[in-house]
Amino acid sequence: MGAPRLTPPPSTTRGFGLDPGRLIAAVEAAVTYYRDQLAHADGPRAYLVGRGLGVLVERKWPWRVGYAPPGWSSLTRHLRAVGFRDDELVGAGLSRRVRAGQLIDVFRNRIVFPVRDPAGHSVAFLGRAAPAAGDGVPKYINSPGTVIYDKGRLLFGMAEQQDRLDARWMPVLVEGPADVLAVWLSYSRSGRQGTVALAPCGTMLTGHQAGMLRELPGAAAGIVAAFDADPAGRGAVDRAWDLLRQLGTPGPLLVAEFGAGVDPADLLRRPIGKAQLRSALQRRARPMLDAVVDHRLARLVERHPRMLEDIDGKCTAVRALVPLLYDAAKPDEAVRVARRIIELTGTGVDTVAIAALMHLEGSLNRSYLTPEAAAES
Repeated sequence: MGAPRLTPPPSTTRGFGLDPGRLIAAVEAAVTYYRDQLAHADGPRAYLVGRGLGVLVERKWPWRVGYAPPGWSSLTRHLRAVGFRDDELVGAGLSRRVRAGQLIDVFRNRIVFPVRDPAGHSVAFLGRAAPAAGDGVPKYINSPGTVIYDKGRLLFGMAEQQDRLDARWMPVLVEGPADVLAVWLSYSRSGRQGTVALAPCGTMLTGHQAGMLRELPGAAAGIVAAFDADPAGRGAVDRAWDLLRQLGTPGPLLVAEFGAGVDPADLLRRPIGKAQLRSALQRRARPMLDAVVDHRLARLVERHPRMLEDIDGKCTAVRALVPLLYDAAKPDEAVRVARRIIELTGTGVDTVAIAALMHLEGSLNRSYLTPEAAAES
């Protein structure tokens, strides 16, 4: 079987027609420049230390975290001086054109986390606003798409943690780079088994990224989703469930849950935070499908606060939840989900069983309809 053919990027993609090697070289030069700037940036350094990430200030590899200074064109001027052309800087996603054709830096006054491709080359950045950036500044921005960087086809942290991935550590999907680093730091370098965190690059999880997670050696032990306990985090768990369930995974799908306003990076700063984080990701992680059931009901009750106060509302809630029974991978999981629905809605076994049978009957009837009839039903 030959190598798969890669779809060429559209001609509108940044960097199209330029030498990819030169674009990668420009990003690598930016990594070095930003790293040098961090050495003299007291505020960003203090922020990293305060977040429990001080080791990143002292240790260059493997993450090479840096700082983009606040000047409009500091990086642009530096890279021009070392031989890079303007079209290469724009093509690499490092600079952008403004009025009158002038170039300014994409990242300004931000702590920057390099994103690396499977070969280990830095191809982009995730930029976190510096502590004194002020109100109205987006917390995170990421590099634009280029011929060397497709944000939907990379996961932050894979290249830096290849040793743990090869050792079959269980993958954990987290929100952003600070969470990836928190999980990385929660384990010693003793080589014992653990979890390895990865994050989408400033976008919702894509089908390609879900496929990457599924193929990791450690996925046989399970895949854990660990997001913030807010509506966006719950939505991210539900999306991960949908994508990973459709692909089929060799191990269980799990979710690690934290208190409101707490994420992996927050836990790292607590006196025994490392142990708490490891426990949340491994021993206390629960089935992801259970969380999806909870989230679906919570959204229903949010829209209809008195839904569970009478039998009609309870039955409506049951009918909305029973389709998830058929997402279960095994019969015992379906039984557990049914019990969860009974507990959450305050109904009986008969109510859930009848709703499940009605859903199945409706699904079977629709499967026998012609496409035209199914569209009308």
